Amino acid sequence: MKVSRPDGRLAIDLPPSLHAERQGEVALLRLSRPEKRNALDDPTVLGIEAFFNTLPDGIKAVVVHGSGEHFCSGLDLSELSVRNVPEGIEHSRMWHRVFERIEFGGVPVVAVLHGAVVGGGLEFAAAAHVRVAERSTYYALPEGSRGIYVGGGASVRLPRLIGVTRVMEMMLTGHVYDAEEGHAVGLSHYLVEPGKGLAKGIELAKRIATNPPLTNFGIMHVLPRIADQDPASGYLMESLMAAIAQGDEEAKLRLKDFLEKRATKVVRS
Repeated sequence: MKVSRPDGRLAIDLPPSLHAERQGEVALLRLSRPEKRNALDDPTVLGIEAFFNTLPDGIKAVVVHGSGEHFCSGLDLSELSVRNVPEGIEHSRMWHRVFERIEFGGVPVVAVLHGAVVGGGLEFAAAAHVRVAERSTYYALPEGSRGIYVGGGASVRLPRLIGVTRVMEMMLTGHVYDAEEGHAVGLSHYLVEPGKGLAKGIELAKRIATNPPLTNFGIMHVLPRIADQDPASGYLMESLMAAIAQGDEEAKLRLKDFLEKRATKVVRS
């Protein structure tokens, strides 16, 4: 079992470009390469995979964020010049594997964004389940102007968030979305003032961590797949997941608390 060190850092072997710590049931993963605007090189990406593969027992949500002035400026382009076509395919597939471990992993992930969320940084953020953006955030896919193509899942995840034509326009023209534009089209769920993002992300992660694990599993793993199915198959899968969730002992206890007026009711915040 992985445990925390006395300073709160998680006992996971990570590269210097990553920092992990624990706050109760929430784990925090920080990109710590500010001199490179937190660009993603291979050790960092593989470190992200190691982090999500070895989360300690009791962690129920994760917050990812970046040190310095930017969340992540994308792929470290110095690595591209040494790859041939087969190597490029393998490298892209490695990113797919790592980001899938985020999207379809064991716990929900909140991404806290500020400054550059560009290229692979946007692909990283898109794999999270909830995104909090500070007003300094800006988004771009500059691959078209650089003669390359996205390779970390943007072709799949981003059209689902903002539509194919917007992704196409971003790649063709180099259009940079500011925080307000990005929020309006669906790149973020929450928009907060500079310096407030991490606190909001941790607040949301702690709220998510109070949900029954089986419910979070259904939301993370079943809901996206239902959205990809034909309606009849989707309704069937929904019925199965609903029956499984409500049959869970923790769900029964929570329903009993609600019916006996021991649980809080939904109110407008």
